[in-house]
Amino acid sequence: MNPIAPDDPRIRRAVSTVLAVARAAGEEPHLPATWERLERAEARGYFLPEEDDAIRIWYQAFLGGRAALLGALRAMEETCGREESLWPSRIPAFLAALGAACLLNRRSAELIGLASHSRLLRKKLDEPDARRGIPRKTFARLYRSDTSLRALVRFRETLGFYRSHRAEFGELREAEGFGELLDLLDRQAAFFADQEPLKFVRERLKYRYFSFRRRHHSGWKSAVFGVFEGSGRLISELRQPGFRPPPAEKRVTDELRREVLELVRPGDVFITRHDDAMTNLFLPGFWPHAALYIGSEEERRGLGVEIPAAHAKQAADPARFLESKKDGVRFRTAEETLAVDCFLVLRPPLEASDLAGALARAAGHAGKLYDFVFDFRRSDRLACTEVVYRAFDGCGPLVFSLLETGGRLCLPAEELIRQCRKQNFELVAVCGVGGSGILTGADAKRALDASREAI
Repeated sequence: MNPIAPDDPRIRRAVSTVLAVARAAGEEPHLPATWERLERAEARGYFLPEEDDAIRIWYQAFLGGRAALLGALRAMEETCGREESLWPSRIPAFLAALGAACLLNRRSAELIGLASHSRLLRKKLDEPDARRGIPRKTFARLYRSDTSLRALVRFRETLGFYRSHRAEFGELREAEGFGELLDLLDRQAAFFADQEPLKFVRERLKYRYFSFRRRHHSGWKSAVFGVFEGSGRLISELRQPGFRPPPAEKRVTDELRREVLELVRPGDVFITRHDDAMTNLFLPGFWPHAALYIGSEEERRGLGVEIPAAHAKQAADPARFLESKKDGVRFRTAEETLAVDCFLVLRPPLEASDLAGALARAAGHAGKLYDFVFDFRRSDRLACTEVVYRAFDGCGPLVFSLLETGGRLCLPAEELIRQCRKQNFELVAVCGVGGSGILTGADAKRALDASREAI
């Protein structure tokens, strides 16, 4: 094999990648300030939506840097070879490969160390996020690959070669990027020199235990979710007998839908009810369901709200609502969302900038599956009220608290109404309760109070 010069284009690309990741993200995974509140989240039992978003954004950047380093490492391993006898003639490629390997190992070790003390964080990192291109179980795969004893033994061998030949690399300092790369390698070599070999064995054993628990817990969760999903889909299609003859229409007519659309604004929260829905028997209170009004395309443009490209066509006029039903979180028309017997409208007390942020955050959840388990601790599947919760919690002055219901942390529609009213959401209108037509003002308040007091 012929010697490879440091100005070889392949070497320069790899060195630039390693240094770019080190500069942009640091040699250690500097965790966002949100993670400093990890103990409070553990005590609470879930991440707040803003914490969830911060973790997702940081993890996306972490995985992006990791992918870039893995690409550089693979390219340099092909260039310098995997046999130690080849490395002396290919030192520039070897150094670039070692730089990528050091950053990969250091950053992964820091992340694994933090996650090993937080089951809540491990579960969050393993959730899929289609919007950011993160598949499920990425942390489990990362944990497995980065605690491989074979890979760790090989990594220590390359560090040994670096230390034993360090005096020979000084002449490369004049080559572009190599001075900075050698400084980085010196720091990383000193860090890993302090790591006792048995630590890697312990980490692998920890992974084995983690994998064992995850597989069994995952199997149990899948079975339970399957039961909830099957029964949830069935119940959602059933109607209580005796409420209306089959041909009868819903009490909210086309005329009432047109009338209410003249009153509402983007960001308004609709709470709805079907009189004959079988789910009314299992959900607390009179009001069981929620949807978020996102407005027309023109109204959203006026607020500066961008819909993700993948869902822009679905959100186009005449769609007006973002709603989670058994087919998932989708943009829907008024004819679909308001094909109900009763509804009320609540308006959040937010400035335009905060409202735009809340709507953009909500739109980012479009396309997710419906959560038949109603577990608000995870954000890859959303129930109806969770769309509203994740849109508004932490936005401006608004703070919502989850309620333990049936052993799960969630926010039933009745509790959502109570917390909204407590935080000065305006009651815009009520329809289908306490009189004909759409009620506003004091009449709407009396109708709402009557519906809740009756239950």
